[in-house]
Amino acid sequence: MQKECTQGNLNTPNLNLGHPCFSTKGHGKTGRIHLAVAPGCNISCNYCVRKFDCANESRPGVTSRVQTSAEAIETVSQAKASAIGPQLIVVGIAGPGEPLANKATYETLREVKRNFPDMTLCLSTNGLLLPEKIDELADIGVSHITVTLNTLDEEVGAKIYSYVRWKGETLIGTEAARVLIRNQLEGIELASKAGMTIKINTVLMPGINDNLLYSLGLEIKKRGANIHNIMPVIPQGKLAHIDAPSQELISNCRESCGEILPQMKHCQQCRADAIGLL
Repeated sequence: MQKECTQGNLNTPNLNLGHPCFSTKGHGKTGRIHLAVAPGCNISCNYCVRKFDCANESRPGVTSRVQTSAEAIETVSQAKASAIGPQLIVVGIAGPGEPLANKATYETLREVKRNFPDMTLCLSTNGLLLPEKIDELADIGVSHITVTLNTLDEEVGAKIYSYVRWKGETLIGTEAARVLIRNQLEGIELASKAGMTIKINTVLMPGINDNLLYSLGLEIKKRGANIHNIMPVIPQGKLAHIDAPSQELISNCRESCGEILPQMKHCQQCRADAIGLL
C-alpha cells in the first residue's frame, strides 16, 4: 500500500496542514502562491512550450505576465489580504523558466521571508544549478524543493533535451544529458543533507522513458528524495507527435515506483502564476 507523504517538522506551524503540493492532508484547507519572476531558462526540454498571456491554459511554464520582485511581493500582500489569505501558507517559484537561473528568484524569496516570515518557501528546478546554489537557498530559508528528473540514461536524455547551457557553453546530445543528470543527482543529495523536503517530478513520455522509472526511483530514494511525482507528458513542442500516456500506464508506473517512494497522485500541473487552494 502506498503511503501519503507528510512533512513533519517542516509543516507551517500556524495551520500545520502540510504543503499542498507535497501532501493531500491540507487540500481544500491550505494553498500556495506561485510567483512568476523567473523567465530565463538554461535548458531546452523538448516537451516545453512557454507562452505568456494564455489565461485559459493550465500547464507548467504558462503565466499571464512575468513580474518583478517588487510586483511579486505586492501579489503576496494582496493574496494574504484576501478572503483565503489565512489559508495561503506557501510561496513558491516555479518559472516560467528556471528559477535558479534568475537573480529575481533569490531577491523575491528573501523579501518574502522578510515580510512574511511564517510562510513556507519552495521552488521547482531542473537541478542544473542546484549544487552550487544549495547553500544560498538554505540561507534564505527554502524548505521544499521540487526537481524535475526524467531519466538517468544519457541516451534517453538526448531525446528529451535539445540543449543544456553550462558554464558559458551550449551542450547537446549525450554530453548535455550527462552534465544535467550528474548535477541533478548531486543537488538532490545536497538538498537532503540540508534538511529540505524533496519532491521529484518525472514527466512520463511513452516510448522514451517509461521503461526506466523503477531504477530512477531507487536512485532518487538513495539520494534522499521524499516523494515522487510521475506526471503525464503534455504532447507539444518537439514532442507533439507522441501520444500522451494512458491512465493505465500512469497507474502501473506509480504502482511500481510506489514500492520505493510515496507517490504524488494529486498534481494539477499548475501554471507558473497559480494562486489558491488545491
